[in-house]
Amino acid sequence: MGMKKIVFFCMMYMLIMGITGCSWKRNQNMAEHSESFFAMDTYMTFTAYGMDAEAAVLAAEDKIRELEALWSVTDENSDIYAVNHSAGQTVTIDQKTAELVSFALDMAEKTNGVLEPTIYPVLTAWGFTTGENRIPTEIELAGLLDKVGYEKVKLNENQIQTEPGSMIDMGAVGKGYAGDEAAQVLRERGITAALLDIGGNIQAIGTKPDGSDWRVGLKDPFSGNVLGIFQISDMAVVTSGNYERFFVGDDGKTYGHIVDPATGRPVENGIASVSVIASEGKLCDALSTALFVMGLEQAKEYWRQHKDYEMILIMEDGNIYLTEGIRDSFSLNSDYKDMNINVID
Repeated sequence: MGMKKIVFFCMMYMLIMGITGCSWKRNQNMAEHSESFFAMDTYMTFTAYGMDAEAAVLAAEDKIRELEALWSVTDENSDIYAVNHSAGQTVTIDQKTAELVSFALDMAEKTNGVLEPTIYPVLTAWGFTTGENRIPTEIELAGLLDKVGYEKVKLNENQIQTEPGSMIDMGAVGKGYAGDEAAQVLRERGITAALLDIGGNIQAIGTKPDGSDWRVGLKDPFSGNVLGIFQISDMAVVTSGNYERFFVGDDGKTYGHIVDPATGRPVENGIASVSVIASEGKLCDALSTALFVMGLEQAKEYWRQHKDYEMILIMEDGNIYLTEGIRDSFSLNSDYKDMNINVID
């Protein structure tokens, strides 16, 4: 993980703790336990409240590590590694991996391939998976795109097969799905108030111990400051933006890590960041990437067709677009009161 990403995580964690900490401390009758750890190539912090908070948090951390071992692209013992090195042969995978892949394929179909679980070779060509960034040639990209397409993955229960040369990566859905699994572990142990920060993905269980909503900051993609505040309970919030990972090429141009599967090139459509709010982290994770790739008009239309989530889009021109369901639970900080908010209905 690069230093930029570590700093971003630390800022997000301090933001959440700063916004919510005072209310937490006022409730002295509920035990609090927090654990910070590194997993899935990011830093995570789990904070829970209740008599069994410590054991519950440790169990949730164990669940994350269990899933990481299954879903890592680079771990030679993982399911995903086995699939990507199967040379087109059928591979038997764990039930949890099968569920994750099934969800990713379903979202790929629903978004017409905008969310693409087989884009990994293209991301590698740009250096976004290795840190060795470069600009691939058009001929190279054309060859790689021949191997891209969720239709090239065949899943039958826990049996999976990919076409030779195709590779899968659950990076666009894995952290969100893992957050849902960790939250379920906490709920099963009786936890009714918790906040999970999964490398910037936020998963809230219930309300704060005092009964009020959790307050989660939205980052300004241009300055890194806190642009506004979400008020949520029992919801997840995931934000995607090219400001998180990018490089400047030899041509002096900036290239972001979110790649359009149709072209194999980083997205350039005027969107700076997309935040998705929904009851499931996996849906937030998938859609934050997919909507970013779609662009403003297609993202608006997709929301109108589904309406099982809320979203906030920050444009490079400074305009903000948000769906009507989040209008009353999102507020701009004082330094951003002059920004133009457009409500999507």
